[in-house]
Amino acid sequence: MKANNLNIFYEDNHIIVVEKPCNVPSQEDRSHDPDMLSLVKAYIKEKYKKPGNVYVGLVHRLDRPVGGIMVFAKTSKAASRLTRQIQEHQFHKKYLAVVQGIFKEKNGKLIDYIKKDHSFNAVITNEKEGKYAELSYKVLEEKNQLSLLEINLKTGRHHQIRIQLQNRKHPLYGDQRYGEQNKQQIALYAYELSFLHPIKKEMMGFKNIPHYGVFNQFSLLKKD
Repeated sequence: MKANNLNIFYEDNHIIVVEKPCNVPSQEDRSHDPDMLSLVKAYIKEKYKKPGNVYVGLVHRLDRPVGGIMVFAKTSKAASRLTRQIQEHQFHKKYLAVVQGIFKEKNGKLIDYIKKDHSFNAVITNEKEGKYAELSYKVLEEKNQLSLLEINLKTGRHHQIRIQLQNRKHPLYGDQRYGEQNKQQIALYAYELSFLHPIKKEMMGFKNIPHYGVFNQFSLLKKD
């Protein structure tokens, strides 16, 4: 992936909202593969002919295999204000997910306590050892023993969606770490993002529907 190939939903002097493709890291990791933070910096540097280092603030992350909408800050003021919104739960993310099995409860809330273990996985633990994790889900469609969910993420713990669903015997389709080793792309996509513009104080909302892999099996997600 190159900087000039970014799928940009919105950009102004303060923020830039882009799509993170599947399997691209949010920021540089041990693989040293192209990552979103570096790509956004390169895009801004090239577009605006900026000399020297370019400031881009990473205010939230998506797991490497997960695709979806991300916002980056172009100033330190925007970064601090967006970070505050996340801390105060005013920054909202919704995901589309395909999971194994059929849910008895078509709408529900999952609450757990999660901690990282020594292998950088997430594990469900108790209130004393872990951090509070909450999400709500709604079943949108069922097909071939798979369920399409809309997930409203209330907290942003490490691998939260993946481990909470796996713990209920509904692992994400294609989750090589917590689910079946079927060598398919993980079916988790951050499809909706909303927040208050850090400078203009206007409510911003973005939505993008995934059209790849197992998502294409569901009629609700098919292109018109």
